[in-house]
Parts: sequence; structure tokens; C-alpha cells
Amino acid sequence: MIAKVRERLAVGKQAAQRFDRQRFNLRKLNEPEVREQYQIEITNRSAALENANDDEDVNRTWENIKGNIETSAEESLGLHELKQNKPWFDEECLGFFLDQSKRAKMQWIQDPSQSNVAVLNNVRREVSRHFRNKMKAYLRVKIEELETNSKIQNIRDLYSGINDFKKGTSLDVI
Repeated sequence: MIAKVRERLAVGKQAAQRFDRQRFNLRKLNEPEVREQYQIEITNRSAALENANDDEDVNRTWENIKGNIETSAEESLGLHELKQNKPWFDEECLGFFLDQSKRAKMQWIQDPSQSNVAVLNNVRREVSRHFRNKMKAYLRVKIEELETNSKIQNIRDLYSGINDFKKGTSLDVI
């Protein structure tokens, strides 16, 4: 025998769990109108389910109940939206500044003269300055939001905002 080869396919637990179910926007249940609408939908669907045949299989009944709850939640609460990694990066950043940077780089690639190098460096500096200012403004707003959450003792939003900072946003940018 020359060698033993062992092959293994591993899928991360979090990656596998992330795609198997829908997440609903449960924070909307704090609003009284939405909560009432959700309760009404659940009671209507459960009333329709009670009128169904009692001779059905237990698993089928459970699937019907589960489906009714999910459709009611999706209609009244909506799905939870995923957070954007860089919320300060908007259409202005994507459009004008990146296009300007690409044009300057293409001009430098076609003609690598000193003037084109200077233009490219100026454009890069300007784009970086713009991005830095956008991020600073976003961080100011986010910190003010955390302060208001702290003052009104909205602890859940306060700690979720703090955790966003811990995951990669540096506080010393301000």
C-alpha cells in the first residue's frame, strides 16, 4: 500500500442552518396594530383548520398548522431583512466616485505618463477622502442612535448596535 486517502466533505453548522428557514421581522409585533392583525390572521386560519377533517395524519395536521403560522407571519410581519455590511456605501459612492476612479486608472494604463500617475493619485485620494467622510457621518449617526437607545432604555437595540461595532467597525474613526 502506497498511501491512504481519506476524503471528507464538511459543511459549517452555521452555514447549513442559515438557509433552512425564513426569518420573520418579529420586532413588528411590538406595534399594537400589527400584533392585532397577526392575531386575527392566526385565529382565522386556525378556525379554518378546525373545520378540516379530523381523520388526517398527525404529521399532516402539524404541517398544516406550521404552514398557517408561516403564511400569517409572512403576510403580517414580513421577512427579516439582512444587514448590509457597509450601510454608508450608497449609490453616490458606487456611481460617480468608482467610475471616476476606473476612468483615471484606464487612462493611466493606456498612457503611463507622470501626469496620468498624478491624476490617478489625486482621484484615489479624493475617493478615499469621500469614503472616509461618509463613514464618519454614518458612525456619528449610529452613535447618536445608540445614545438615544441608552437614554430611553431600549436595551435590545442598544446591545445590537454595540455588537455591530464589535464585529468590525472601529470606534476611533470619529
